[in-house]
Amino acid sequence: MQNLRLHFSDLQVPDHPLSGGIHRIVRLEEGGIGIGTATSENWLAQVCLDRGGLWLQVAETTRAVHVNGRPVRRVAWLRAGDAIHIDSTEIVIRTLMCQDVPKLKKTYRYDNDPRLLLRGIGGRYHGRSITLGPERIVGCAADADIRIDSHSCAERHARLQRYRDKVLLQDLGSSDGTIVNGVRVRDAVLSAGDQIVFDPRHRFVVESPVYPEVALPVELGDPFPGLANGRSADREQSRRWPWLLLAAAVSAVILSVLLWFGTA
Repeated sequence: MQNLRLHFSDLQVPDHPLSGGIHRIVRLEEGGIGIGTATSENWLAQVCLDRGGLWLQVAETTRAVHVNGRPVRRVAWLRAGDAIHIDSTEIVIRTLMCQDVPKLKKTYRYDNDPRLLLRGIGGRYHGRSITLGPERIVGCAADADIRIDSHSCAERHARLQRYRDKVLLQDLGSSDGTIVNGVRVRDAVLSAGDQIVFDPRHRFVVESPVYPEVALPVELGDPFPGLANGRSADREQSRRWPWLLLAAAVSAVILSVLLWFGTA
């Protein structure tokens, strides 16, 4: 969560950097929307950046607040690339894009590799996951791997290709490029957590659902000793049960014989 800033899309004002703390969005005296102080009264919404992440809180008196087209009444978690709409003003969470895109000299194949994927958070792919092992072509063409039916998307809009532990976004000749973390780009190196917008409705997040296995140091031993001891005790108890039953049966037989001969 570094180098985040609030970008007012329709206003000719500089981006507002997001440092740790509260940033209140207020209605200005001239009627527009802007940034006030952390103690401003009559605020419309506030963006908070802390150790838990980035989130939006909407004032009780504020109506018609949306994040990525979805209404928010109280609280919403935010990520780079999200678009906040308050009344008719769009505020985009931006981050800096400063990585150079490497030029691939050959095609790398990562078939059936689940370590990186795209998860749809808007549009026709909402809730769906798309693996990024093989090369993926994005566009409005019928044979595109990720088909975006929009006038702002070219037939062959962009290529997504995994490169080591990253994903390369390479423009294929689109007119407007692609928005990554709120910034319009042609090419970019993507990592887990990055948000991609091909048109206002179709949004994706790069995810890495597979985590590396962590080997425990030898000196740590069993991480759950109490649980292990409990299981060992249970196993010992289960081993004793047959012998106890057999001993009880033998004792019953001997007692019966003694009683029989005693009465005789």
